[in-house]
Amino acid sequence: MKALFDRANAAIREPDPEAKASLAVSLRADWDAGLGARADAGEPSPIGEPGRPQRPELVAPRDLVQRRLSSIEGRAALIHAIAHIEFNAMNLALDAVYRFRTMPQAYYCDWLRVAAEEASHFRMLRERLQQLGYDYGDFPAHNGLWEMCVDTAHDVLVRMALVPRVLEARGLDVTPGMIERLQGAGDGDTVAILHVILAEEEGHVAIGSHWFRYCCEQRDLEPESTFRDLLQRYMRGRLRGPFNRPARLMAGFSEAEMDALEQLDP
Repeated sequence: MKALFDRANAAIREPDPEAKASLAVSLRADWDAGLGARADAGEPSPIGEPGRPQRPELVAPRDLVQRRLSSIEGRAALIHAIAHIEFNAMNLALDAVYRFRTMPQAYYCDWLRVAAEEASHFRMLRERLQQLGYDYGDFPAHNGLWEMCVDTAHDVLVRMALVPRVLEARGLDVTPGMIERLQGAGDGDTVAILHVILAEEEGHVAIGSHWFRYCCEQRDLEPESTFRDLLQRYMRGRLRGPFNRPARLMAGFSEAEMDALEQLDP
């Protein structure tokens, strides 16, 4: 059996979404069963583009069309956008495993769990799309999550600060509103999926918070000021509120960190 980092890399490079999800789930299952090893030699390859299908077409966020949820097409477009986030989140979690090779064993347990749960989210959303007569790839999407993965590939501390705790945490902010809008549109099936995703994403953000603080402790850095400095350096002009303060506090943010986020909201 290939070792952990090789298998994580193979999953990242896999272009077929269902095959990628299967690789993520099986890697987590084997690791939890004690069948994996992390004794790979060498350094990770420089970060590039992950494997992805030819569709969806990737466009700038400003080029994405907003559709009304009163139509099936409008609901499908929203579900597709969330599915694309979950597809990228699989790659993000797998890269967190593959790229940072000197972390404690518990780190790999955590991020393999995240990868497998993101795979489950993607599958649920894709199945819902198919029930509505669409599939993943039928609408354009943007690539912002992976771009931040590239920008943070040099440092696990920066990755933990900015990917789970800033970009992925946006799900904690926006999902309750999406649930409310879909309930108003009578789409209870999608609402049930989003409730599952919201609960698990809070755990994913909490994992990012834990390992960010671990990295700060290892380097004798004060977490709150370090987080604030990273927001200033990487995220100025790129954050939008409002923020779901109660959910973020449950996911490991401090009051001071929330204040720093809100001060950067243009």
